[in-house]
Amino acid sequence: MARRIGMREICCSPKGSSKSDTPNSPSTSLFSSPSRFSFSPSRPSFSASVMNRSLEMAEPMIMKWDPNTTTFAKVTSLFYENRREAKDFIKCVYNLQKAMHFHSMENSKSDKLVRAQSLMQVAVKRLQKEFYQILSMNRAYLDPESITTVSSRTSTRSSLSEFEDEEDDDRIVAVAGESISEVEDVSNVAMADLKLIAECMISSGYAKECVKIYNVIRKSIIDEAIYKLGVEKLSSSQVHKMDWEVLELKIKDWLRAVDVAVKILFNGERILCDHVFLSNDSIRESCFTEISKDGSMILFTFPEIVAKNCKKSPEKVFRLLDMYTAIVEHWPEIEAIFSSDSESITRSQVLTSHDKLGESIRTGLTEFETVLQKESSKTPIAGGGIHYLTIDVMDYITLLADYSSVLSDILAESPPPAKGSLPESYFGIADSHESPAPAISLRFAWLILILLCKLDGKAKHYKDSSFAYLFLANNLRYISIKVRSSNLKYLLGENWLSKHEVKVKKFASNYERLGWSHVIESLPSQEPPSMASQQVKEIFKRFNSSFEQAYQKHSMCVVTDSNLRDDLKISIAEKILPAYREFYDKHKNTIVRERHSAHVVKFSPENVENQLSDLFFGPINLESCLSFEFSPLRLR
Repeated sequence: MARRIGMREICCSPKGSSKSDTPNSPSTSLFSSPSRFSFSPSRPSFSASVMNRSLEMAEPMIMKWDPNTTTFAKVTSLFYENRREAKDFIKCVYNLQKAMHFHSMENSKSDKLVRAQSLMQVAVKRLQKEFYQILSMNRAYLDPESITTVSSRTSTRSSLSEFEDEEDDDRIVAVAGESISEVEDVSNVAMADLKLIAECMISSGYAKECVKIYNVIRKSIIDEAIYKLGVEKLSSSQVHKMDWEVLELKIKDWLRAVDVAVKILFNGERILCDHVFLSNDSIRESCFTEISKDGSMILFTFPEIVAKNCKKSPEKVFRLLDMYTAIVEHWPEIEAIFSSDSESITRSQVLTSHDKLGESIRTGLTEFETVLQKESSKTPIAGGGIHYLTIDVMDYITLLADYSSVLSDILAESPPPAKGSLPESYFGIADSHESPAPAISLRFAWLILILLCKLDGKAKHYKDSSFAYLFLANNLRYISIKVRSSNLKYLLGENWLSKHEVKVKKFASNYERLGWSHVIESLPSQEPPSMASQQVKEIFKRFNSSFEQAYQKHSMCVVTDSNLRDDLKISIAEKILPAYREFYDKHKNTIVRERHSAHVVKFSPENVENQLSDLFFGPINLESCLSFEFSPLRLR
């Protein structure tokens, strides 16, 4: 309310600004105090002489451009027709206003004052018309994008302060130099003319009329731009009833819109408003507040409504994080553009949306952890492959890691997982000096630990222990790859990765031992110097049986990571092939001479090598697996 009262005082004051606020006004040395002169009864006073002179100079110029007296004045723009004459017109208005003020101190009921006031009203109507025409006819050149190209808010204020004489408008245009485009040139001229008229009207006591024209036209531009950017005013009930697919599209529109609105739309309007009303801080701030408040509130209320009314679920967290990030990134610009006390409601709304988004994100992450802990599928993955839970959870967590900087703020006040719930190996997980705060690293480690615990439980459902270890090796290898190839690498650190990659090797070794040891043990480790033919046959038969059994069982296994797959095949082959090749080469001729030798020696070393090389591709098509309750891959 105090702001509005101040505006009314400014708008209704007949005195307007002092001479220091009107750089285009002529010298006022003629308006010195009357007490310095002696007047004879037969001669007019000095103030009357000044008034007469001002009327003689102003009346022809003002009446020439009275739209009620000539068709030429009605259809022609003064500033478009002749900018030099337009500046002379402005000077006449300044001189007339000062003469009226000077003369009213001596004779407030003078007929000359009545005549001057009438003339002033004609002049102001002309200026109103010019102000409106410049604003409306130059919409294309006064759009926020053009204005932000021409200048910046800081450079506008600093550069304009250097040109506070009667030639300032020409200098403003000249500053851009010959390199500016036609659009920038026209924009500069229009801005200079608007400033010239606004300062004259404010100084003459007609601020209210000037501000009204400006607010109506510029507010319509902002409101129209917000609409064209795809942001509409929505109620809580509308958002609550909206399907997520529809709401997600509106969020995407908002994310594009907020960037344009802050960097171009509101910034451009701020620059223009600062320029036009440079001489009066109060008017400048009240104008910008008036023209921007509706559009800015529609824009910055949307995130709050979404945060409060969309259903809290893990897959929606990422869109909320996008909005939260956009607010954080644009906050310095928002704070600078909406800096005055009258614009505190806009800043407050932005902070409210920021806080509500944070609350909703925390709820969504809590829901994610709850769903993960409650997951209880017991059917083993065929072939010991990667569990769909591992795929979905790691995809979700790696996406979350992209937001680690804002998540550090969002989760700052949430209690971290209790240290007692984490193994000792999880402490000191981020060993880089440049890593984010340990709290956020602990949270990611905690989520992965929950997943690992779930995988340990699922491994117990395999009847064959070797498959259980292969399952653990596959899944932990997948987790390690996802960590190393994402921001999780910097959150968890190289120490965490090294420890878990060692575990992968241990799981793989256990698989190899339990799954293939009977094949390896079927061959003699130390063969005696001489061996009976029947003993040789028994060893070949034992190897044939154990190898066939192992191959048949493990041909169903799948190892998706090529490096782990190659390591396993090489390790198994190194333990079987050399021993079998040596035994085969030594005794094959003995067996070949006997009847039914093909039933005894079923595999050559090359056959064994080829069959081992075919392992771990398995019949599993991971894409056909069922999905976890949420699938972050479909969020982008």
